[in-house]
Amino acid sequence: MPDAKLTKLGLTAYNKPKRTPSHPKKSHVVVAKEGGVTKTIRFGQQGVTGDKTKTKRSDSFKARHGKNIAKGKMSAAYWANREKW
Repeated sequence: MPDAKLTKLGLTAYNKPKRTPSHPKKSHVVVAKEGGVTKTIRFGQQGVTGDKTKTKRSDSFKARHGKNIAKGKMSAAYWANREKW
């Protein structure tokens, strides 16, 4: 039986991000699961593309958000880094 959080957001699995083009502010959503804890995380600014290649812009993002990225799957910065940067 799928979790109600997954069903409500139209997701198929935990830790699998999905684009949300109709959301007014955030570009992606994911239901993060670590251990027995689940958390709905919205991340990424709508309309802003990341930089998958190593550029000054991507380096700046990683420098600014390094501590939050290191927190792991339960942080929005981790998912933004993984999907957009």
